[in-house]
Amino acid sequence: MRKFKIPAVPKSTNKTIRFPNDVIDRVEKEITGTDCNFSMFVIEATRVALDNLEEDRQQCKNTE
Repeated sequence: MRKFKIPAVPKSTNKTIRFPNDVIDRVEKEITGTDCNFSMFVIEATRVALDNLEEDRQQCKNTE
């Protein structure tokens, strides 16, 4: 059986990034009424994009 461990807060670095206003508006509309904030949304979207890129790379390698 897996034992419970108290999770640690992951290390992070503050980055300043500019978003077009229309993108900000769309993200804020999507997260309205949820427990998600802008940063959490962007982090998850970035993780999914990186995973998609890796999957695409793997598919290209498998077709060679």
